[in-house]
Amino acid sequence: MQDAAMSDPLAAVTAAFDDLRAMPFAARAAGLQRAAGLLEERQEDLARRMAREMGKPVAQGKAEVLKCAAACRHYAVQGEAMLAPVVRDGAAILHEPLGPVLAIMPWNFPFWQVFRFAAPALMAGNTVLLKHASNVPGCARAIAELVAEAFGRDDLLRAVFLPGREVEPLIADPRIRAVTFTGSTEAGRRVAAAAGRHLKKSVLELGGSDPYLVLADADLQGAARTCAAARMVNAGQSCIAAKRFLVAEEVHDEFVALLAGELSAYVPGDPLDDRCTLGPMARADLRDELHGQVTDSIAAGAVLLLGGEIPQLRDLPYYPATLLSGVKPGMRVFDEETFGPVAAVTRVADDAEMIALANRTPFGLGAAVFSADEDRARRVAERLDAGTVALNAQVVSDPRFPFGGVKDSGWGRELGEHGIREFVNVKTLRM
Repeated sequence: MQDAAMSDPLAAVTAAFDDLRAMPFAARAAGLQRAAGLLEERQEDLARRMAREMGKPVAQGKAEVLKCAAACRHYAVQGEAMLAPVVRDGAAILHEPLGPVLAIMPWNFPFWQVFRFAAPALMAGNTVLLKHASNVPGCARAIAELVAEAFGRDDLLRAVFLPGREVEPLIADPRIRAVTFTGSTEAGRRVAAAAGRHLKKSVLELGGSDPYLVLADADLQGAARTCAAARMVNAGQSCIAAKRFLVAEEVHDEFVALLAGELSAYVPGDPLDDRCTLGPMARADLRDELHGQVTDSIAAGAVLLLGGEIPQLRDLPYYPATLLSGVKPGMRVFDEETFGPVAAVTRVADDAEMIALANRTPFGLGAAVFSADEDRARRVAERLDAGTVALNAQVVSDPRFPFGGVKDSGWGRELGEHGIREFVNVKTLRM
């Protein structure tokens, strides 16, 4: 490889593509297994890097790193079979890599968001150009260095550091063959428009306003515990965090009291402390936008039961666990995505109204249904506009299953066999 090519991240991953696509699956799998081992070895350091750059509590950061390792191992073991040729009716259907894929990634899960795409992409034979969020440069460098060490070469995944306005020219570059983006719906529209203009395949995982439906026959204590955890993960800064709680009127008051008790256990703390369960938000402007959603909703008639005031703690953008009841359509915390630790509860008359309100959103990423009757929960779940629905559980992404959304939550899928096949050429070879 010439030095000039190595100094240019896009030139480097472009030049490396032919080597990677020719690399046997076993060699790619070995690289991913080594990456998994390095992630496990360095979980403490990488978690602390996240805590310093975007405020994630160390305990949550270590769990994120281990989840990345699990994704690497999953595709190392399963990837070849997922991409195996399919022979039928005198033809072979092949799955061949496309080339360099541009990954535009967010700050909220700075390792997981990258590895959940990069592990299957590398296993499929695609090289990766990573444009990470500007507030997590150390995480971006750490990922590139770790992949380089795992594969014994530093040109399979390269990080590029540039402002957002320079992303579209990068998408337009003919060397980029596809684009994956995780972030806001507004930014996703711009990425999709640029990719469309230049006929580049794209996968978009965008915003969410996930409804959690609590039916009258639910285990209320268990539901409250799960709902609180689903709302408070990463200080509520997750596309698939629980955001709207639709509760049957027969159990509304009891559930709200239980949820308040669970949320009150999340107290702002030092993200570098292993005991911390609620760290600061990533930026002060995000905290202030969230507070505006809360105060506007209170002015519109929502009832504040917990939190709702900006604390002055260590000059960091903390926001407390906040609970609002009496939330209705038309209020900002119902109509918009709330990217922070705010739970909005709506009293609902019956299952039909619950389903209608759950779907009354431009988003369709995740949802959850709580009921003691599994058949009833499944019937409700099947009518929800969402890419993932959890029954009596928290919505999570998992390397084994496809993940993504509908409506303004994006298109395409990550993870599972669907994810590894997003960035391949499905070639029919007629015999």
